[in-house]
Amino acid sequence: MIDLPTLLFWIVAIILVGSALLVVGMRNIVHSALSLVVLFAMAAGIYLLANAEFIAIVQILIYAGAVTILILFALMLTRTPNLRTNSNPTNRQWLAALLICAILAASIIFAISLGQYSTAHPGTGFSFGPYGTNACPLPPNNVAYIGQLLYSPTCYSYVLPFEIASVVLLVAIVGAIVIGREE
Repeated sequence: MIDLPTLLFWIVAIILVGSALLVVGMRNIVHSALSLVVLFAMAAGIYLLANAEFIAIVQILIYAGAVTILILFALMLTRTPNLRTNSNPTNRQWLAALLICAILAASIIFAISLGQYSTAHPGTGFSFGPYGTNACPLPPNNVAYIGQLLYSPTCYSYVLPFEIASVVLLVAIVGAIVIGREE
């Protein structure tokens, strides 16, 4: 008998792979972008099943929301006349893509089953902190743990890299405004 999380994983995984195939196989680019929304939502479902709630929320907000809307706006604002017909032509390099995908799939299968950090071999894997222990006690969920990692003065504090990343993003926004404004 199959348990509920495994059944949900297979349902979400089949929908995810199907929508990924629709993204690359649809002739209409708008339909392809809309199936990209389904792909991002199913990826968030996989993250939820892996107890990564924060990554799932970020996946929905940033990718399924902002990135997809940006892609759709870019498609609509370019005003190409053939948007309703064959707007996503087939690439002739599908054989090379198939070979690269097969190599990638083989390496993923190797990493899952026979790799050094495989979960198939008990007693191996990553350890946190010195001597395999955590420097801080683990909070009840991963969102609190991420907050503790970012802002805690006693545990691993990533405040400085977080602030440096925010300054870099601010410089990028100001640069985009300077480049984008009309003279």
